[in-house]
Amino acid sequence: MYLEDKLNKIDSYMVILLLHLIKKNAQQKTTRSWEQSIHNSVRQINKTNKRRKSGSYYAKAEVLKEIIDDAFEPALEGAAIEAFDGAYSEQELLSKIDVDQIKNTAFALLDC
Repeated sequence: MYLEDKLNKIDSYMVILLLHLIKKNAQQKTTRSWEQSIHNSVRQINKTNKRRKSGSYYAKAEVLKEIIDDAFEPALEGAAIEAFDGAYSEQELLSKIDVDQIKNTAFALLDC
């Protein structure tokens, strides 16, 4: 159960990270608040993922990529509500973003 709790916490922060990366990509701008949220999410994911005694990771690269894939849909739902003052549906917002770039950016920010 301990590992599952770690992975659930990583997933929660991943949704927040992706939500802000989606908004940033779609709107081609950023705010200090978004950047702070991105920074905090990355810090929390890395902190949660690192094993303290051994220095290894609970979720290795492939698992983190799966978490990114799983977290993308809920992040897109949230971004559709927040980006452009909610003017676009999830599908419309999806057509405005580069999904692979966002996922790759998220992965590149993480320690693994």
